[in-house]
Amino acid sequence: MDIDLAPAAPMENVSARVTRNLFEREDFKLITAENESEEAVEFPSEVIKNVIHFYFCLEGNAVFEFGPHYSREIQKQQNYFFYNPEKNLPFLLRLSRKTKMVFLSITLESLHKLFIHDSLPFLKGENANRKFYDEREIPAGLYVVLNQLFTVQLSESSEKLYYQAKALEMLSLYFSTKKPNTESCPFLNDEETVRKIKHAKEHLLKNLESPPSLKELAKFAGLNEYQLKVGFKEIYGNTVYGYLLDHKLDHSRALLDSHKFQVNEVAYEIGYTNPSHFIAAFRKKFGITPKKYLMNHSGKA
Repeated sequence: MDIDLAPAAPMENVSARVTRNLFEREDFKLITAENESEEAVEFPSEVIKNVIHFYFCLEGNAVFEFGPHYSREIQKQQNYFFYNPEKNLPFLLRLSRKTKMVFLSITLESLHKLFIHDSLPFLKGENANRKFYDEREIPAGLYVVLNQLFTVQLSESSEKLYYQAKALEMLSLYFSTKKPNTESCPFLNDEETVRKIKHAKEHLLKNLESPPSLKELAKFAGLNEYQLKVGFKEIYGNTVYGYLLDHKLDHSRALLDSHKFQVNEVAYEIGYTNPSHFIAAFRKKFGITPKKYLMNHSGKA
């Protein structure tokens, strides 16, 4: 499989500064891209026929230009999924300043082999001959894994195994969304209600430091409290504030991985007024204190 994300010859120096090939085999490729400059950079790329392409934007934003009349912008903490069985689709990828992205490409055949005991419902049978596009928010757990690709320090002998394992972990987390039980929650058959619950979740995550009360959140989303509580737990597998806590702690681990913050700073960054409460919550979730986690992930080889 030729998954070529490198630019054409005149732009080789740009690509060398921006992209890093972490893992590659015939049917599978994992690449990071980071524009650390103050200016946008761009380089040609391609959606390869019969290959599934995942694009994860961790920071900043980027634009996929598929031609003079069609482009798509990807924002921070968003993911795009492209699949085209008909032909290769060349495009120009423009990364804005301070943008971090991860590219993962895998053949359709190889993806289905990974899920042989739990077959994926899409891109099967006739669907394999249809174009597919998906756009979604990057879940907190997956966001942590993606950030680790930029922060980990490894010996040369262990790099290949580590990045292959991380690519498989990314796929597992991407496809782990649980289908809501509409028998016990019949109101989830209504797409508008589901959309409102997702809207409530997005609002909740935008207000990490001072989250709204359940009553305020339900009013914001246009739901009653029962629909919000029960529907939220069915869709996301956790209570509203249990989900918020998990997200905050996952985000705190990503902040620690960046090596830019001390423990107290991370606590305040995610909305804790008392760092000791943050330390206790972090230890309960991860089995280690933030200070020890920071020491164990200090970046030393």
